[in-house]
Amino acid sequence: MSTTTVPTPATATGQPAVDAPRRGVRRRGERGPLATALSHGALIIASLIAFFPVAWLLFLSLGPDKDDYLHPSHIWHTMTLANYSFVLENTSFFSWMKSTLIVVAGTTVIGVLIAATTGYAVSRMRFPGYKKFMWLLLLTQMFPIAVLIVPMYQIMSDLGLIDTYLGLILINSTTIVPYCAWLLKGYFDTIPFEIDEAGRVDGLTPFGTFVRLILPLAKPGLAVAAFYAFLTAFGEVAFASTFMLSDDKYTFAVGLQTFVSEHDAQRNLMAAAAVLIAIPVSVFFYLVQKNLVTGLTSGGTKG
Repeated sequence: MSTTTVPTPATATGQPAVDAPRRGVRRRGERGPLATALSHGALIIASLIAFFPVAWLLFLSLGPDKDDYLHPSHIWHTMTLANYSFVLENTSFFSWMKSTLIVVAGTTVIGVLIAATTGYAVSRMRFPGYKKFMWLLLLTQMFPIAVLIVPMYQIMSDLGLIDTYLGLILINSTTIVPYCAWLLKGYFDTIPFEIDEAGRVDGLTPFGTFVRLILPLAKPGLAVAAFYAFLTAFGEVAFASTFMLSDDKYTFAVGLQTFVSEHDAQRNLMAAAAVLIAIPVSVFFYLVQKNLVTGLTSGGTKG
C-alpha cells in the first residue's frame, strides 16, 4: 500500500514554511487596547487642562460686567464684544503694541545675535577658560530679579537709558543670552567641523564661515532661541514696570496692570485685552513652529 504526499505551498516552492501569526498575539512594543485607551484618555485630559485657562479667559472677556467672574453663568445670556471695542478705542492699546513690538524685536535680534556668536565661539574655538565661561553664563541666571534691579537701575541711570527702549532691550538681552547661548552651543556641536574646514579652504574668515555656512544650517536652533527670546521679552513685567516711566512706553505686560488698582478691578476689560495680546504671540508661533521641534531635538544631541 503506497501513500502519496501532497506538498504544501511552502514546500512546493522550495521555501521554508513560515508559521502564520497567531491571532491575539501582539508584536514586541505594540500596545494593547487597554494601554492605548488609557494613553489617549490621559492626552485628552491633559489637553483639556491646558486649554481650560484660555477658554476661561475668552469666556470672561465676553461678559459685560467687571464682576461677571463671580457669577459666570450670567455671561451666557449677556455675551457682548463691547469689551474689545472699549479696549481698542478708549485705552492705550496701540501704544502698548508699538512699545512691545519695538522691545521684543530689539531683544530678539540683539539677544539671539550675541547668543549665536557666543555659542559658536565656545563650540568651535578652544581659548583658555572656554568651559568655565559657559558655566559663568549659567551662574548669572541664579540671581533673582529683585537683587538685580537696583544695580541695573543705577547703571541705566548713569548711562541715561532710563525710560528708553534701548535700555529695556539691553536689560532683557542680559536675561536671555545665557540660556540661548547654551542652547545654540549644543546645536552648533551637531554641525560637522568639516564644514568650517571647507570654509577656510575656500578662503572664508571665521566670521564669514559663521555667517555664510553655519547660520543657514542652524535655522532650527535659531528659531527656538528666537521664540524663547520673544516670549521672555513679551511677558516680562518687573524690568518693564521699573525702567519705563512714561505711559506711552508701557508694554503689554505693564499695560494690563492699569486695569487693576487698589480699589477697582476691571477684569472683563483685562480679559479682553489679554485675548488681543495673545494674537501676536500666536502669529509668531505659527511662523516658527516648523523649526521648533527640529531645533529642540537636534540641540540635545552632542556632536
